[in-house]
Amino acid sequence: MPGIRIDKLLWFLRWAKTRTLAQDLVGMGHIRRNGSRVERSSVAVGVGDILVLPWGGEEAGGVRVIEILSLPQRRGPPTEAQSHYRVLDDSRVLPIAGSPTKIANQGEAHP
Repeated sequence: MPGIRIDKLLWFLRWAKTRTLAQDLVGMGHIRRNGSRVERSSVAVGVGDILVLPWGGEEAGGVRVIEILSLPQRRGPPTEAQSHYRVLDDSRVLPIAGSPTKIANQGEAHP
């Protein structure tokens, strides 16, 4: 299966400002590919892979789930980068840890 290195993909898709920052992000071990933790920048990612990425900074502590629709050939403008993936979560920042009840009640109004 042809693929692209995950650090290069994150940089092409504009999830990291530089490839070095993408490598650091992968090295922290907070990224998952198809349910498996990714700890090496050389891991190949292909079309149809599901990635779970940290989102919203350390203070938010959330994740984004994306599906890779096509592999980019370059680091293009944001609109081009966004055409290569689809966000699978409902564009909310999902807590990495938290009780299911608390997560389910996030959208409800409280007195």
